[in-house]
Amino acid sequence: MNEKEKAKKILKILNKIYPTTLIPLDHTNNFTLLMSVLLSAQCTDLNVNNVTKNIYPKYNRPEHFVKLGRKKIERLIKSIGLFRVKAKSIYLMSKLLLEKHRGRVPKSFEELEKLPGVGHKTASVVMSQGFGVPAFAVDTHIHRLAQRWGLTNGKNVIQTEKDLKKIFPKETWSKLHLQIIYYGREFCKARECYGLTCKICTTCYPKRKNPIKIKKA
Repeated sequence: MNEKEKAKKILKILNKIYPTTLIPLDHTNNFTLLMSVLLSAQCTDLNVNNVTKNIYPKYNRPEHFVKLGRKKIERLIKSIGLFRVKAKSIYLMSKLLLEKHRGRVPKSFEELEKLPGVGHKTASVVMSQGFGVPAFAVDTHIHRLAQRWGLTNGKNVIQTEKDLKKIFPKETWSKLHLQIIYYGREFCKARECYGLTCKICTTCYPKRKNPIKIKKA
């Protein structure tokens, strides 16, 4: 079975289990979406949502966070990992959005990736979920699953993203990103499936006997 055949089978399984996909990070506009994605690095979506539910009703625009300043932002997000680094990024990002983009989140990968604390994965999520532009945000979880399912031998998330974009239709990318994340959390966990037990692994590799080793991103 080649990658394209596997991709078809995987899509069929995922569409059956997750016909609709809710965006896991709560937000009120594209700025708060951008901020939530930035906060979610090395942190669960649930933890981010628990913190932001007390922030966004009052503070939800770049000017609010510039006015707050770094120390107050730190206090607001202190229960989130790397809160000092993230507070600095939020403050500088908000400042730049006001100075260069009239307080609006830019609608291009290039401009988004110039913002402090915003990498390609964060930009992909915002382009996809905020602006409806097809994007495939590949994080370490998707990288692990793509290797386990034999869709890539990429040594990093950049190569994995390229490989996945080649085999899945463009119109599926944005939804598929979420479907894969949800499936990984529920059925193909890092320390439970090992490429041997879930429906996708057994469909792609019915004769596999040994656990699959993953090259870390």
